[in-house]
Amino acid sequence: MHYLEVAGTGQFQAVPQGKSIKPGANDARVPAVAAALRIAGYLDVPAPPNGAAPPRAAASTHYSPQLVAAVKQLQSDFGFKTDGVVGGDTLDALNASPGYRARQTAIAMERLRWLQRNPPATRIDVNTASAVLDFWRDGQHVDQRKVIVGEGDKPTPQLQAPIFRLVANPTWTVPKGIGENELADKSPQWLQQNNFAMKDGLYVQESGPKNSLGLVKFDMDDKQAIYLHDTPEKAWFGKPERHRSHGCVRVENALQFAGAIASEQGIADEFQKALASQQETFVKLPKPIPVRLLYHTAYWDGHQVQFRPDIYDWDTNVARALKLEPGRPIRQKQPESGDIGP
Repeated sequence: MHYLEVAGTGQFQAVPQGKSIKPGANDARVPAVAAALRIAGYLDVPAPPNGAAPPRAAASTHYSPQLVAAVKQLQSDFGFKTDGVVGGDTLDALNASPGYRARQTAIAMERLRWLQRNPPATRIDVNTASAVLDFWRDGQHVDQRKVIVGEGDKPTPQLQAPIFRLVANPTWTVPKGIGENELADKSPQWLQQNNFAMKDGLYVQESGPKNSLGLVKFDMDDKQAIYLHDTPEKAWFGKPERHRSHGCVRVENALQFAGAIASEQGIADEFQKALASQQETFVKLPKPIPVRLLYHTAYWDGHQVQFRPDIYDWDTNVARALKLEPGRPIRQKQPESGDIGP
């Protein structure tokens, strides 16, 4: 309602394009940046004295520490690099009109309407738009961690399926498409160094620290062969943009997460013994854990509404079905991930 009200006033004006505005700079567009931050709720609107008309936005062209702090908070909320520089994705976020944000929120509410009113009290929710995993136990939020999900052209699907077992020291049978497109031109030496071999016409990567699934896999009972797993490429979790996989979900500190689940379900000794074997070993969960892979570009984080770019361009069809005005999707540019994991 806030964004609809602001949109109705016609006061919103986009920040003009130009060179990136760096902290401490002087730029004629700074007042427009301040106005956009106020509309988005990142700067307070000064209270008018004695009922007088509200003051106009400050006309200073100095990109002050106060404005830099507000921009950094916006960047943090949106999952961008928090450098305080106004340009690229940050400028796109500031220039998202109130009407666009209202539309984005309405789409998110429609997606929520599709879900169970009373979801499983113990479950794992992954929002692939924000690349974040939340673990709920007996109705209480007990864990949150970063994940790496599908690239823009290799989206992680929306689905619901339970984790039914942990796989210690998993091997990876490479899907045919990945093998043909990304492994076929590798040298025999590279394949040997990374523990790949051909079996029944497919590449298979043996267990070990170089395995693309890491040291643990969370097997899900779904027909699309999507699952959660560890990864040897830990550095990617430190990136603000984490849409880098072929569709599966890589979990931050996955071994610790698997250990916690095993402990809760009374199979910690069995799981630790499986890990110590250094061989692929399957450990069944006594109580399968429901997993929901969701896609919400607007969501409530417990304190405020958060927004994320429509990386998969999936909001468009929902907006069309709801007969909402079309909007310009804000999609982040994605650097190449450089690895071949699932």
